[in-house]
Amino acid sequence: MSKPTLKQVIKSVLAAATGIQSDANREQDFKEGSLSIYIIVGLAATIIFIIALVSLVSAIL
Repeated sequence: MSKPTLKQVIKSVLAAATGIQSDANREQDFKEGSLSIYIIVGLAATIIFIIALVSLVSAIL
């Protein structure tokens, strides 16, 4: 078992956030990945999402 790459972590976080991650991938994430990297990537994705929404609403209004 090797640690997941940053690309794999981002893909996993986005899949989990949208609810399309398979059970097998979720289990693999818990076995191989570090919790801290998933939290950091998840927070970064959330912040980027909020900034994108605020920017979109500001552009429309």
